[in-house]
Amino acid sequence: MRALIVLPLLFSLSCGWKIFHLGKFRGPKSEVSPSRAFPDLWFDQKLDHFDPTSDKLWKQRYFVNDEFHEKGGPVFLMIGGEGKADAIWMEQGMWVEYAKQFKALCFQVEHRFYGKSHPTENSSVKNLVYLSSEQALADLSYFIRQMNKKYSLPRGTQWVTFGGSYPGSLSAWMRLKYPHLVHAAVSASGPLLAVADFSEYMRVVRDSLATHSDECVSAVAEANKQFEILLRHRIGQQRIDKLFNLCDSVVDSSKNDISNLYETLAGNFAGVVQYNKDNRQFEGAIGANITIDVVCDIMTKSSIGSAVTRYAAVNDLLMKTYDQKCLDYKYENMINEFRNETLEGATGAGRQWMYQTCTEFGFFQTSTLPTQPFADHFPVDFFIQQCSDVYGPRYNKELLSNGILRTNVMYGALQLEVSRVVFVHGSIDPWHALGITKSDNNEAPAIYINGTAHCANMYPESQDDPSQLTAARQRITGLLAQWLQPSARSVRFQPV
Repeated sequence: MRALIVLPLLFSLSCGWKIFHLGKFRGPKSEVSPSRAFPDLWFDQKLDHFDPTSDKLWKQRYFVNDEFHEKGGPVFLMIGGEGKADAIWMEQGMWVEYAKQFKALCFQVEHRFYGKSHPTENSSVKNLVYLSSEQALADLSYFIRQMNKKYSLPRGTQWVTFGGSYPGSLSAWMRLKYPHLVHAAVSASGPLLAVADFSEYMRVVRDSLATHSDECVSAVAEANKQFEILLRHRIGQQRIDKLFNLCDSVVDSSKNDISNLYETLAGNFAGVVQYNKDNRQFEGAIGANITIDVVCDIMTKSSIGSAVTRYAAVNDLLMKTYDQKCLDYKYENMINEFRNETLEGATGAGRQWMYQTCTEFGFFQTSTLPTQPFADHFPVDFFIQQCSDVYGPRYNKELLSNGILRTNVMYGALQLEVSRVVFVHGSIDPWHALGITKSDNNEAPAIYINGTAHCANMYPESQDDPSQLTAARQRITGLLAQWLQPSARSVRFQPV
């Protein structure tokens, strides 16, 4: 099996395991089934919510857990993201603990174009026009209306949305756009500011590696300097082939090949940082034991060899963990995989999410920040070129810039004005750089957890959780208790 080349993408449902999650390859997953059956349920959904003349429908998947619900209790809605909805989340995760406490009815809705929720027969560019955050939010609004009817929920039933990562953004935006349907929202690790050149990502990666030691950061920087020197001559190139177990020799490789190789090797560290000690083992994630301490211990162990040799040792560790036989860094191979229009093609949901980054968000984790340690060989133009090469020349810098402007205007970026929304981020997670980490609004507080990574507050509790993570979860419980009091019922709520 050739190593999967990865783009700067986002993934996924409640920060659960996926191959792509906010940009980095996470490897295979051991299937874990919940202790009870949660069957696939299907809902007739509109294809295009913004064309009143269109009556086309498709089947959207969802799960329900009514085990904890008591009459008059709230409804909790877990928002699906850019990946397959996982039933394990119907009985595990902190939102389930909140549901037990507040006697909530629980739903999980899969995002259109991901998992089994296929609005169209394939992911051609013609069909991907129906894939957007706007359509996804409208899907949820129609779902809420129909579930209110199907379950005969009483007037004024309070719906609370939950989401982590991209669904964390959707959770906040759902409260913003549909306040008459959503009473409150928990937004974990959600990027709210769309930006093409997300150079700050690698700054946080650098700072997070430095929590182990400055020596680790220096070793990564030195490794990249040595890598650049090796690339300048054939003997050095051949050494790179062997050190990094490349599927194809780097000799005579194109500029895009080299950029892709640099980005992939940097991604080894970025992925470890992003999911550092995130307690995702409950859903079968492999590689959760590879932490910042593990990779930095390798990078600072001089007995292994030169810095670039240690850099290769980290790559080797990850390849073995994820059962990768060799590292495929070839740009054209990657592009061809993302041109696969089947909804469950070679990249899984990568093609769909890449489309959203190319049309709505950007989020490209570039090397342009001078102080990051991974050298500067994957600038923003490298990623925009991928958009054009995968979807066609129309998907260029201008289209991306217009899409990002539109996203920030529609949702308010970091200036969105909402109430009964809590924004949760971890200091280790690079995505906090695009989220709200400070707030003077008591009705929309921010919780910034020192020392935790992506979506840490959403995972099940562990005896190894730091005290600040425990305190954050307790504060979320307190906010929900405050917001779900009868006196907190929204005067704007209308029965549906």
